[in-house]
Amino acid sequence: MMDEDFYDELREKVKKGFEGGDGSHDFGHVSRVYNNALLLSQDEPVDFDVVRISALLHDIARPLEESKNICHAEEGAKMAIEILGEMGVPQDKILKIASAIATHRYSKHLKPESKEAEILQDADRLDALGAITIARIFTYGGKKNRLLYGPNFLSKKVSGEKNTYSSLNHFYDKIFKLKPEGFHTAKAREIAKGRYDFVKQFVDRFEKELEGKL
Repeated sequence: MMDEDFYDELREKVKKGFEGGDGSHDFGHVSRVYNNALLLSQDEPVDFDVVRISALLHDIARPLEESKNICHAEEGAKMAIEILGEMGVPQDKILKIASAIATHRYSKHLKPESKEAEILQDADRLDALGAITIARIFTYGGKKNRLLYGPNFLSKKVSGEKNTYSSLNHFYDKIFKLKPEGFHTAKAREIAKGRYDFVKQFVDRFEKELEGKL
């Protein structure tokens, strides 16, 4: 097991990479995924070092994604191998951590190859559901100058026309596709159900207010 001095040093390395970032994918997101991963690991036969380290490093390449046009999961796995090699982490752990990071991304639809990787994917996806994700979506939408909702918000479809994609669209484009039954662990499915229902209630209320029904 790696000691707590190791984790303190690793956290500082990760934090530096997110300085000046936005509120949708920042170190706060990393911390929440880390806490989710610890919760989901309870009573599971896992290597806790692999779970903890992969959670801290899973978005290490996220700040580089837009500027360098890379996949942050793939690049993050490479960066993790280099960082952890320099920090003296055993090679067998490094390989499992890199694999977990490489497969965590929702949009890639990749299958995790270990229980630790399943937990990381579940932990990351849980942060895309619930009250916090609502705040994240509108924060990111503001950064991108997105509309709160488009002119055809009731169509429930993403418009292909320029400048019509809205924050409300994103719930249908991504969030509502994160079905609770699609999570790997029983604990994640249980948590996801409550968070999914909360987001659905919010969007239903949002749309009723737009229509003047509430």
